[in-house]
Amino acid sequence: MCGIAGFNFRIDKEEVFKTLYHRGPDEKGYFEDNFFSFFHTRLSIQDISEGHQPFFYKNYLIVFNGEIYNNLELRDLLKEFNFKTYSDTETLLYLYIKFKEEMFKYIDGMFAFAIYDTLKKELFLARDRAGKKPLYIYQKNNKFGFASEINVFKDLDLTVDEDDINLLLSTGFCESGYREVKEFPSGCFGKWKIENGELKTQKYFDILDYFGENIKNENEAIELLDNILEKSVKTRLLSSDVEVGAFLSGGIDSSLIVAKASKFKKLKTFTVRFEGEFDESPLANLTAKRYETEHKIIDVNIDFDEIIKIVSNYGKPFFDSSAIPSYFVSREARKEVKVILNGDGADELFAGYRRYVPLRYGFDKLVKNFSFILPLLNPQKRGFSMFVYRLIRASKKEGIQWYNAMLNDLFEDLYEFKGKKIEKIDDFIKSLKPDNFNKLLYLDFVLNLRYGLLMKMDIATMSNSLEGRSPFLSKYFLESAFKIDRSLKIKNFKTKYILRKLATKYLDEEVVIAKKRGFEIPLTKWVNNEMKNMIMDYLNYGFYKNFVDESLIDKIINRKINIPEDKRAKILYLLF
Repeated sequence: MCGIAGFNFRIDKEEVFKTLYHRGPDEKGYFEDNFFSFFHTRLSIQDISEGHQPFFYKNYLIVFNGEIYNNLELRDLLKEFNFKTYSDTETLLYLYIKFKEEMFKYIDGMFAFAIYDTLKKELFLARDRAGKKPLYIYQKNNKFGFASEINVFKDLDLTVDEDDINLLLSTGFCESGYREVKEFPSGCFGKWKIENGELKTQKYFDILDYFGENIKNENEAIELLDNILEKSVKTRLLSSDVEVGAFLSGGIDSSLIVAKASKFKKLKTFTVRFEGEFDESPLANLTAKRYETEHKIIDVNIDFDEIIKIVSNYGKPFFDSSAIPSYFVSREARKEVKVILNGDGADELFAGYRRYVPLRYGFDKLVKNFSFILPLLNPQKRGFSMFVYRLIRASKKEGIQWYNAMLNDLFEDLYEFKGKKIEKIDDFIKSLKPDNFNKLLYLDFVLNLRYGLLMKMDIATMSNSLEGRSPFLSKYFLESAFKIDRSLKIKNFKTKYILRKLATKYLDEEVVIAKKRGFEIPLTKWVNNEMKNMIMDYLNYGFYKNFVDESLIDKIINRKINIPEDKRAKILYLLF
């Protein structure tokens, strides 16, 4: 796991290394010619004594961030090369030289990399299927650069992208916040040539291509998932020369990973206990005891003086407030291990959120005719009443407004934001052919997972020089999950049904039947108390007034508009 960057213009070398240091504190590498400079900071995980970067072979060099889990297996395809190291970096470069754009069908891993042909002066860039490893592009006039983090570009000439901020306020996510900085798309490769300065990208993976729902037999699905999970966990556990631990919540995703990993190694596991608000330790203890892990409960005490630093790590506005405790949890885990396994991706692949249930049974179509009961429902209280209220409202929307209503309910029905990026996503959502159930799964994968959960975990872990690995996002899961019929994903109103059935083989019943709980931080309490003065101080700068009506925000702040308290808190935190 590393930090990478490259530029076709002069930039402060030490400042780049300083910005990327936390992504790779073990070693730094640099190369430049008359056209391009390349930076690499290394967190040594595989082949610690070798594996230095940039790595060179003939007229090629590579800088690479990530891990290729089937590294040694892939070398069977590359017997004509004389390997100098055991590093996956060397394997990746030879795969490119031999297979070019066809290389990706062989790789199971998370990655963002750049390969430079020193003779042709061509740059080849690529990013993994799900977007686990970040990659950003800077372009202005004839200047071009790439980096693992937006903050690498912070001293360059940047201007605010109003379209991107409108997208943020509408959906809760944005690309970078700057006109000159774009996110390199996941599941894509691209070529940049010095002669014309153009970057042309091409998609090599779209999970939509794997939608089929042709596996309807429960036993067949369980056997398939059992085998894939074991393979995915094993490779992520054993392709490391340093100790690997695991985050262990009370849920089935991380618990299944611990169960599988414990077949191969004695694990260190970590569970969060969060200021009396979030405590899954009793359920996690059951799994830790069953598999005899070296278990540690992390009591997360939020240091609010560090919040500005934590949110600044993202280099752009980042809405998910669970990024704050995620940082502290990762910091504690890093004291024990250098690599951590997690359950990211299972909810998006196997329908783990409650919002999927009504779509599975077509209730969203039925409730269109029940608008008359809206006045009888109480959207102020969390629970079934609010759930039905939001479902009815969502059923009358389409495009991006439908997705917003299903996902986060920020400014929905309070303020409408406009812009080219919003229009583009709106058109994209409307053009999707799957029904609403699969459409929501797909959007959560390409939008919410990529811009939210994966970025949160990447920054939270890498800010603490900790590598996070996600078995549920393996090549094999991504190519198989949507072949499983929806009747096996949600059954008898139970989310993630097929994973729960698999879990009965490995986990205690209390864990299997437990209701899903997210990282339930007390945001409303924070906004009203611990963070109140901080938030109001920043809102007084007035930047938000360029994008949303000031009088509306004043009404929200002073509770002169009837919205739920948690919605008020989310809006104020988003503006902050």
